[in-house]
Amino acid sequence: MSEAVSSKPILDRVGSPGDLKSMTDGELARLADELRRETVEVVSQTGGHLGSSLGVVELTVAIHAVFDTPRDKLIWDVGHQCYPHKILTGRRDRMLTLRQAGGLSGFTKRSESEYDPFGAAHSSTSISAALGFAVGRELGMPVGDTIAVIGDGSITAGMAYEALNHAGHLKTRMFVILNDNDMSIAPPVGALSRYLNDIAAKGPFAMLKAAAEGFEAHLPGPVREGARRARQMVTGMPGGGTLFEEFGFEYVGPVDGHDMGQLLTTLRAARARARGPVLIHAVTTKGKGYAPAEGADDKYHGVGKFDIVTGAQVKSKSNAPSYTTVFGNTLTEEAARDPRIVAITAAMPGGTGLDIMASRFPARVFDVGIAEQHGVTFAAGLAAAGMRPFCAIYSSFLQRGYDQIVHDVALQNLPVRFAIDRAGLVGQDGATHAGAFDTAMLANLPNMVVMACGDEAELVHMVATAVEFDAGPIAFRYPRGEGAGVEMPARGVPLEIGKGRVVREGTDAAILSFGAHLGEALAAAEVLAAEGISVTVADARFAKPLDQALIEQLMEHHAALFTLEQGSSGGFGAQVLHHLAATGGLDRGRVVRTLMLPDRFIDQASPAQMYAWAGLTAADIAEAVRGALTKGKVARMPARPRLV
Repeated sequence: MSEAVSSKPILDRVGSPGDLKSMTDGELARLADELRRETVEVVSQTGGHLGSSLGVVELTVAIHAVFDTPRDKLIWDVGHQCYPHKILTGRRDRMLTLRQAGGLSGFTKRSESEYDPFGAAHSSTSISAALGFAVGRELGMPVGDTIAVIGDGSITAGMAYEALNHAGHLKTRMFVILNDNDMSIAPPVGALSRYLNDIAAKGPFAMLKAAAEGFEAHLPGPVREGARRARQMVTGMPGGGTLFEEFGFEYVGPVDGHDMGQLLTTLRAARARARGPVLIHAVTTKGKGYAPAEGADDKYHGVGKFDIVTGAQVKSKSNAPSYTTVFGNTLTEEAARDPRIVAITAAMPGGTGLDIMASRFPARVFDVGIAEQHGVTFAAGLAAAGMRPFCAIYSSFLQRGYDQIVHDVALQNLPVRFAIDRAGLVGQDGATHAGAFDTAMLANLPNMVVMACGDEAELVHMVATAVEFDAGPIAFRYPRGEGAGVEMPARGVPLEIGKGRVVREGTDAAILSFGAHLGEALAAAEVLAAEGISVTVADARFAKPLDQALIEQLMEHHAALFTLEQGSSGGFGAQVLHHLAATGGLDRGRVVRTLMLPDRFIDQASPAQMYAWAGLTAADIAEAVRGALTKGKVARMPARPRLV
């Protein structure tokens, strides 16, 4: 009987984290091995954030074994490393729905499980949230311990240090685990870690600093050097207190984040003895245990479906280049002609395409880390110095630097160029990464020029436009994924600021599209043409300044005008409505409608499905035009001269 039980996968015995409490340390180590294999199997079928999840497998098991979740609040910074956590917290049978329509989120999500006490997908929020829970406990709320797990990249953001400073000031008991996967752990570091763990098990935290320094001083040369480097990583000094201790935290580490024995010993000692805030420094390897991930440059941070044996990912069959690649190549060519062009990214050189420019002009591409606020103001300083900075940031991440855009860029009318990737709905990352709000944020700012490309060829022209525009700040947005497959220009030509274009002539209704939904507008026009309804399709190009002459022409010669955009209310459509209201255009008896994202967050699915939920497919657009012309019984307009 015991043999049958021992041969059964340990993971099959886990219905909730409570089942880990009765396991031996050896069983927990075996559980981690099984959990790693299952994580690889799941992500091979769903795609997702594999490397970060593999790096925290042992840490996930150890935390749930030592702490009492969900009463104890475990908060994963960003949340992209939470797949093992989800498997252990009652969601194992739904893991193949990960990042799919109607399925599990790829991040932590409060509405999904009581084991997800705080939702996340953007970085550097965990310490602030954990401190909030801890103070709530002190004020009588039913909260146990709070544990924030934050990576070495996320902790570079200013918000993390603001939270550390506040937590140290309050002296509230809480735990921050620094998941440091930026270096491989060497035997010397492991030796030091085991020694520190032994001290932690025997005495109060106050002994740890002195013990570490004394032990380090008496180590053999090579071993001492390894220990010194590990401590320097968090102190910035050869010896003395760590930065975290200066903030008021007790510092423990570094510990081997893949050694279950070390992790369990450290966490148990910390939980038993902590009185105030504690930071535990765990060194891990991103992609740990899966060779293709460990050997990849990006450690399989974000992958599509892949073959487990080879690690080969399923590639798109499209021949059209991605918008990101078009931007990266175009900016690099422009930089070759203009030495004033520099580029800034916030920890996403590959995601924004700036790795292309960095490979050719490394001294002119700056990765500021997860610090969008600093990145924007840094770009403002570059612009004030006479450079031509391009600040390339995802739409949803640009939200984090909004005050700097207002105060440090727009108010001073500095010519910072904002390249806004991932505009619109982005698919499996869901609502947290949707680029819904940038047009509304930026088009309402004085001095700002706001563009959006209808296709990848237009993106080339908009990069050229931004290069030449020195009169103030300028932004251009473009979506994730492949372009429309249009013919590409050899070189971009600067556009006339505030000038749109007519791409299809019609007589009954007009669709004024802003951005990459231009293809859907043209498809809708084709559908309506088959029904005898003639539609003009225009590409606005600019949300600010508006092409007022084009709007006037469309209003004068069509019975109905529809604006179309991949953004929220308050964006392009609102700008058009404000113009028409101010000029009396709404009093002409024409139908005016705005087609935009609805006033709700849209969960993950394919982009096509998300736009269907948003009511922005070609069929939806056609129905809106058809309904306005039919239900409103709007008379068709007389013949008019050709639009320009």
